[in-house]
Amino acid sequence: MNFLRCHAFLVLMTLAWSGNALAAKVMIRFDGWDGPPIRLFVTRPVHLAADRPVVFVMHGMQRNADAYRDQWHLLANEHDFLLVVPEFSERKFPGAESYNLGGVFNETGGPVRKSLWSYSAIEPIFDEVRRRFSLATDRYSLYGHSAGSQFVHRFIFHVPGARVNRIVSANAGWYMMPDFETDYPYGLNNSAVTPAMLDAALALPVTILLGEDDNDPEHESLRRTPEALVQGRHRLARGQAFFEAARLRAEQAAVPFNWQVVTVPGADHDNRLMAPAAIPYLLGE
Repeated sequence: MNFLRCHAFLVLMTLAWSGNALAAKVMIRFDGWDGPPIRLFVTRPVHLAADRPVVFVMHGMQRNADAYRDQWHLLANEHDFLLVVPEFSERKFPGAESYNLGGVFNETGGPVRKSLWSYSAIEPIFDEVRRRFSLATDRYSLYGHSAGSQFVHRFIFHVPGARVNRIVSANAGWYMMPDFETDYPYGLNNSAVTPAMLDAALALPVTILLGEDDNDPEHESLRRTPEALVQGRHRLARGQAFFEAARLRAEQAAVPFNWQVVTVPGADHDNRLMAPAAIPYLLGE
């Protein structure tokens, strides 16, 4: 019996260190910013080289960072990148205002100090994972699905100069439209975003990734306020309208425009179907 146990242990150790071994799943408690501590659900491929990409994935409204990490785990292993999924829990970041909308304004509409915005956690998290995993890469990619997609497209407006080099916004339910005629949070009027910040965002390599079957106007989590319905009857239409509004703004302002819109056949409102389609746009493959 002891021989069998020893043999089984050696087999497991051999698999763990073989070239085909799965990446390690790691959970890190991050407190290196002015906001509350955040758990990071990480996948680190075996023998990850210092120059490999870092990909941030933003979870949806269920705040299930561990599930998103698990859905992306094999992709990180296959494509050899460090996967980082921050958990913006409902307890620490209550409501859409504190997560999707960045916590930019408080309950009475007053401005919040920028270092406390949820958007402000991403850059110091990047510094932390670079240090912890001895990475030399100086840029990261950013993906979000559903509520995470809302976080992502607003992040690029609010954090000019972020070290993000590829952005994928997938299946957002509603948008902060890139115009100053529409009131915040559905547009930029009375927001913290300036015209210069918007124009800088339009020059970033952004992919609006939309499931072709994410077209249910009665979906249970779809926002149906009058302001959201102006953007379209369902997520697919709203994403297309968002892209077109961005293209028009860039044309009118005569600024560079590096966005694209891509649809995914057979995909509805499901991150597991959208994630593989996002890989080429996150890694430049």
